[in-house]
Amino acid sequence: MALFGYARVSTIDQDVGIQEAALRNAGCQTIRSEKKSGSERGGRTELQTLLDFLREGDTLVVTRIDRLARSMKDLQDIVHELKGRGVTLKATEQPIDTGTAAGKAFLDMLGVFAEFETNLRRERQAEGIQAAKARGVYKGGKARIDPDAVRKLIAEGVKPAHIARQLGISRGTVYKFIPKPNDAPAT
Repeated sequence: MALFGYARVSTIDQDVGIQEAALRNAGCQTIRSEKKSGSERGGRTELQTLLDFLREGDTLVVTRIDRLARSMKDLQDIVHELKGRGVTLKATEQPIDTGTAAGKAFLDMLGVFAEFETNLRRERQAEGIQAAKARGVYKGGKARIDPDAVRKLIAEGVKPAHIARQLGISRGTVYKFIPKPNDAPAT
């Protein structure tokens, strides 16, 4: 039986160090961590790597259940997957141990509250956006690309892959700005 830790924070500005230290103190020798939103399971490659690696008799340890999932469905899916493979789930800061009836019940309650908190945050955000739109001050999300910068680099003969890397955008986005032969102005 081995203990494996999983740590997660939502943004790159946050630090997983405190979680990792707590997981080491709990006896985890292997810890996977990532900086990704917990509202969706997709894209969380470190979690998936860990879930793929766990074997019967192992224990997955998190500091709090909201580090594992923010939606009840994701939490239930993960717990179901772990149970089917004979893996136990424990939390260092909450009385969660899926090896016990009380631990399972507490897990379900916390999952409901984590999802509730996420839904409340989304509702407040939507209300704030609506209020800002009504006042005429909402400008939408920040621009992901600078079309003028892309066009300038294309005109300078910079290769699409280099433009993409330099501006932090995909090559496909760069190609959308490259004029096609039939787009050339008439002479």
